[in-house]
Amino acid sequence: MHRSRDVVDFPAWSVGKVRFVSVETPDLRTTRAVRIGQVPLGQDVLPVVIGGSAAAAGPGGSPGPAQDIRWITLRGHRGRRPAGEAIAEARAGWASPVLVEPFSAADLPDIAEQADGVVIGAAWMQDFRLVRAAARLGIPVVVQRGPAATLEEWLAIADYCVAEGNDQVALCECGSRTPMPGGGTTLDLAMAREARARTGRPVLVALGRDAALAGAAIAAGADGLMLAPDAGRDVVAAAREAAIVVGAMVRREDPATVAEARGVIDRVDAALATLLERRAELAGVVQRLKPVGGFAGRDMERERSLVAAMARRAPALGTDRLAPVMNAVIEAGLHLAEERRARPDGG
Repeated sequence: MHRSRDVVDFPAWSVGKVRFVSVETPDLRTTRAVRIGQVPLGQDVLPVVIGGSAAAAGPGGSPGPAQDIRWITLRGHRGRRPAGEAIAEARAGWASPVLVEPFSAADLPDIAEQADGVVIGAAWMQDFRLVRAAARLGIPVVVQRGPAATLEEWLAIADYCVAEGNDQVALCECGSRTPMPGGGTTLDLAMAREARARTGRPVLVALGRDAALAGAAIAAGADGLMLAPDAGRDVVAAAREAAIVVGAMVRREDPATVAEARGVIDRVDAALATLLERRAELAGVVQRLKPVGGFAGRDMERERSLVAAMARRAPALGTDRLAPVMNAVIEAGLHLAEERRARPDGG
């Protein structure tokens, strides 16, 4: 991989002075993989889901269809509870990786011993002593963007970790403070995308307890979705569905084994099934609105046009291969519409 040596300007707010550190930066055409435990973050894998309550986990604490990684924050304990005790509780019955956000540097020894990575919370992003100490643990670091931080300030924290000898750094967009009704923050997906493009590092997007923007985050290039530690099962499931369905359409995975390739196919099939279900619903609307519905009302000229349009998007398959596929899809939709029309309630 091509590397260049750049001089990084750490802003004046860091420790009251401007500091310059020479670090290596990657070729921005590639995205570095960061591995948290056995879970990779990066360009050629499915976006991960981080967070969610213990109740959202699969059987026996497995990630299953829910989250890939659990994370906890020690900020609420404010140093009153031993970090090791809180981490052990999070690990109980959980087989996959755990990330931990410290309250202070005093929590770091237990994090180094028991956790798979450390989270520099948005509120602590400008605590440079904590950042340096966390980076020196030698485990992956997730740097959340502070609510008022610029792109340059955010990326400087990652470079600070690299200067401490730790290149396993992922970024997490947490939003900016905005005068919205009820307060809260507004996610900056454009900034998240630019951070990924500029650094080549994996970028997560923090969604809290609401997965409504999960699909938008994945479409913007997010390598993972970070939910609140106590996010419920429905939120985790919605985030996972977005990662699978939207990820399959916008993200090109690079499997290296038969098992990995089959996993990617399964995700593409999940997206395909979602679209087929939606198509069947819309086809049913057409059947109800047409003067002559059902098989008698088929418009063969439109169907040929449809196949030709699809062939332009799938030239390797071409019209000859796509025609029987779409014929089967159309006929399945027509059968479904007729079955529904024959029911006593008409649906």
